[in-house]
Formats: sequence, structure tokens, C-alpha cells
Amino acid sequence: SERVMDAMGRVPREAFVLDAYRHLAYQNTPLPIAAGQTISLPQIVALMTELLQPGSDDVILEVGTGSGYQAAVLSGLVKHVYSIEIVPELAEQAAATLAGQGYDNVTVRAGDGYLGWPEHAPFDGIIVTAAAEHLPQPLLDQLKPGGRLVIPVGEEHGYQELLLVQVAADGTVERESKLPVRFVPLTGDR
Repeated sequence: SERVMDAMGRVPREAFVLDAYRHLAYQNTPLPIAAGQTISLPQIVALMTELLQPGSDDVILEVGTGSGYQAAVLSGLVKHVYSIEIVPELAEQAAATLAGQGYDNVTVRAGDGYLGWPEHAPFDGIIVTAAAEHLPQPLLDQLKPGGRLVIPVGEEHGYQELLLVQVAADGTVERESKLPVRFVPLTGDR
């Protein structure tokens, strides 16, 4: 949508990649970041953001902060983003980059994203930027009725698919596969 593309256009992707890769920041490719992780290609960031359908009053949980790029894109579309990164070094760097770029509606902490962030739940939407082997129940439990969860699910070196998950008011969980993907694994208490 134009709204998502506008939000992405306002985020300087080069600020979220390693210096050696800044010249590639706007190519549609994943790039290495610190701690052996990667920043997703812009097309996937756009798709995941679009599937989330973020509203201006929404509070979003992001699992897998990485460099902070996805959180920066979301920050221009929602009220607040809570982002969890399991690698302390990445959490610290992302928080510094986001603050330095003026994203004051993003809160980053180091921790196990599989468990979500119960103190700020329920969330209007949850976006997970690492592949889980199955749908994490703690995340489903922290989603508002009617909220959306966008998550890659599958085996680390096997088939993974990007899912759009919605939880109805009666607790019914609807899953819709969007496309095959390849993400780093969701680590932590799974």
C-alpha cells in the first residue's frame, strides 16, 4: 500500500546496516548485520508490514529486533512498538540506532521473544522476524482478539512459510500461508 511504502521511504535503511554494506542498503537483498544475523530484504519488510495492517493507534510487539529496521518502519505507522531481541549486543545497538534516528515510540529490550512481553500485552499486532518451529502460544495469548500475528514458521534448514495468524474473539485461531520464506531460527525458550 502507499501508506507502507511511504513509511519505508522515510526510513534511512543505510543507518541500520554495517558500514561495509551501506552501498547496498537499497538493493532488494538481505544484508549481514552484527552477531552473524541479517537484515531482511526490503520486499519482505514491506510485505510483513502490510500483512500486519498497522493502525495509527496500534501497539505492536516485534520479536527479533535485529538492527532495528523493521521497528523503524513500523514506528511511522503505529502508536508504539515494543521490540525484543535475544542477542544483547544487537538489542543495545538497535536501541542506540533507533534513538539516534529519533524513533521515540520504539522500546527495545534484550530478552526471549518467544515469551513475548506480557507487561505490555495485549497487542494489536505481533510481528516475528525469525522462524519458529511452531506458533508460540505465549504470543497468541498476548494478541488482542482480532489482532494479527505475522510469523515465519518451519524448520531451520527446511521448509518455512510466512503465516498470517488471526485470533477471533471466541479464541478461534485462523492461519493463512502467504509464501515460502527463509529466516534465521527463533531461539530461546521454545
